[in-house]
Amino acid sequence: MRSHLSGALLGYAADVLFGDPRRGHPVAVFGSFATRLERRLWRDDRAAGAVFTAVCVGGAALAGAAAQRALRARPLPRAALTAAAAWAVLGGTSLAREAEAVGAALAAGDLDAARERLPHLCGRDPQALDADGIARAVVESVAENTSDAVVGALVWGAVAGVPGLVGFRAANTLDAMVGHRSPRHLRFGWSAARLDDVAGWPGARLSGLLAVAIGPDRAGAVRAWRRDAGRHPSPNAGVVEAAFAGALGVRLGGTLSYGGRIEHRPVLNAAGRAVEVADINRAVRLSRRVGALALAVTLAGRAAATSPRGGSTRKAGGRDVV
Repeated sequence: MRSHLSGALLGYAADVLFGDPRRGHPVAVFGSFATRLERRLWRDDRAAGAVFTAVCVGGAALAGAAAQRALRARPLPRAALTAAAAWAVLGGTSLAREAEAVGAALAAGDLDAARERLPHLCGRDPQALDADGIARAVVESVAENTSDAVVGALVWGAVAGVPGLVGFRAANTLDAMVGHRSPRHLRFGWSAARLDDVAGWPGARLSGLLAVAIGPDRAGAVRAWRRDAGRHPSPNAGVVEAAFAGALGVRLGGTLSYGGRIEHRPVLNAAGRAVEVADINRAVRLSRRVGALALAVTLAGRAAATSPRGGSTRKAGGRDVV
């Protein structure tokens, strides 16, 4: 327990202080491996996609489990392993930096710079968006990735340690690569998309609850969640985006473009106002607070789940055993 506690705290602090590793990022290495494997395994059917998903995500989780098991009797190296894994999979600081960079470009009136920077944050077609559309896309991305890049990883880290951290990030990365509804990946990416839905379920709900608890408008967050989350095409993004929309008092959703495809998504928190550039920084502040509180909640939950029941002292043969 202490190894995970100290390791998770150090990894979270490293992400806050430094953001993502500049070179040799493990997620990028995983992505390169998955790309090469896809070329070998791709078939236009779900079975091939299931094998691909099992090899990629299962392999990552098993590697984490093997490393953790090898260090089970060495608390300090095990804590260092947990810290390294947490730093590698958490992306809250990079998320905030990219969002703030787009916001700064919009605030300066430099729409071209904002469009150029937006693909670092999400997959929208930037040329199809005006300033208001870019601001809305950023707020939606901050909300969704608060769960995907921070809270979900913390939840699975608390549940399963290093294998949970790397397995969750592998599933989330694979969904971003092949889980979308393009003609090539409609069937092949089905397993990756469904696995990401399952893995993301607890983190999205915790993110929504924390946004309700510490957001500027608690009642608005609850209303938007209850009324609109289920209308979103994603069972997880809908929860977080609706809770953020209500908490910030803004209106999200509507028409958007991905890779030339036009989507008409339900409006979230229709009673809210249109997103403004200043709302980007408000969303980032809420995201950071949700992430910090999620760290505290998940570590407290792991401590409660692993602590001895009935107290730390018991009687054995007339003597206290501690």
